[in-house]
Amino acid sequence: MQDSLSRPGYEPQSVAPLGIIAMDGCPELGKKVNDYLVKWEKEPENADQVLLTHPGYQNDGFLLDADCPRFSSGEGKGVIRQSVRGYDLYILCDVTNYSKTYRMYGMDVPMSPDDYFQDLKRIIAAEGKKAKRVSVIMPYLYEGRQHRRAARESLDCAMMLQELTTLGIDNIITFDAHDPRVQNAIPHSGFENVMPTYQMLKALLRKLPDLRIDRDHMMIISPDEGAAGRNIYYATMLGLDMGLFYKRRDYSVVVNGRNPIVAHEYMGESVEGKDVLIADDILATGDSMLDLARELKRRKCGRIFMATTFAMFTNGIEVFKKAYAEGLFDYILATNLSYLRPELREQPWFVEVDMSKYIALIIATLNHDRSISPLLNPLQRIQKLLTRHRAALMEQNIK
Repeated sequence: MQDSLSRPGYEPQSVAPLGIIAMDGCPELGKKVNDYLVKWEKEPENADQVLLTHPGYQNDGFLLDADCPRFSSGEGKGVIRQSVRGYDLYILCDVTNYSKTYRMYGMDVPMSPDDYFQDLKRIIAAEGKKAKRVSVIMPYLYEGRQHRRAARESLDCAMMLQELTTLGIDNIITFDAHDPRVQNAIPHSGFENVMPTYQMLKALLRKLPDLRIDRDHMMIISPDEGAAGRNIYYATMLGLDMGLFYKRRDYSVVVNGRNPIVAHEYMGESVEGKDVLIADDILATGDSMLDLARELKRRKCGRIFMATTFAMFTNGIEVFKKAYAEGLFDYILATNLSYLRPELREQPWFVEVDMSKYIALIIATLNHDRSISPLLNPLQRIQKLLTRHRAALMEQNIK
């Protein structure tokens, strides 16, 4: 943080009254974010002066009353039931929540990512360019996996980003984009790709306070070449060796929209006797992760921890319950940035990584027109976390 912002007598000012619209797919996350902001407003002595929300705009919180009701034909509309004129508006949108439904021709229809994106545009249209600034926080980037053209294909993610900027969105904030280079589609607009690395490590060490993080006892494993970047970051931050699996696919066949994996080829040091951390952005069916776990167990590794930003479990969790019972893995860490089915939270192998405070920090910082670079680069926080962890291990050994 800049020294000038914490000098005695300095009072940070917000650029405009703060308002948050939590779309229908993420009411729980929106409430948690709002609770943090309200707490900092009412208890400023407990917050960094740079991150204070400007008091007085909302006595009962920052969440605004908005909705996207449907007609019986399935058509919808966006409604904002209070004024947003002059507001610094943040729209929180989770396009993965399939638990929400709407009535169409007498049937209950589950909300799809396409439905959520259309509702997002309806809310933006309802705002009517009355707000001072509008930002979209879309943790899972809509169509983020369709980020490049391999043949005669649509570029859905790029089209989505261009559509939002055309509608007047000032900033787009997402988390762990499948390929952040998709922001090249909107080179003159605000786009932030936030990584949950610090929160993942914090949750892992809280769950396993005795975890030994050194080259003799632990390794980082990348599940494929596409995830190598984030796993290199983990390996560098933790000072560990990294191995990589290469997915050998059959490109002559397409099954469920993708080329099936023929085999997983491993490149790297021996994992025998070492705990391993596998980090990826998305866990969909989970087949690849479990195949990797089998390969690693065949190579006599120790405990297996899987860290994923978005745990979708599109084929359910039964196969993971069975794999856990067989001892294939120990824990799966996943954020609450996407919808988590209730039974998942009850599993002994699942560790939820709460990102609501992080989102609240980003919103409060931007609302005061301050740089979020310290939040985007968690280097110092990770170093402090590891220092505390190692000190605690030494204290345990002494005792």
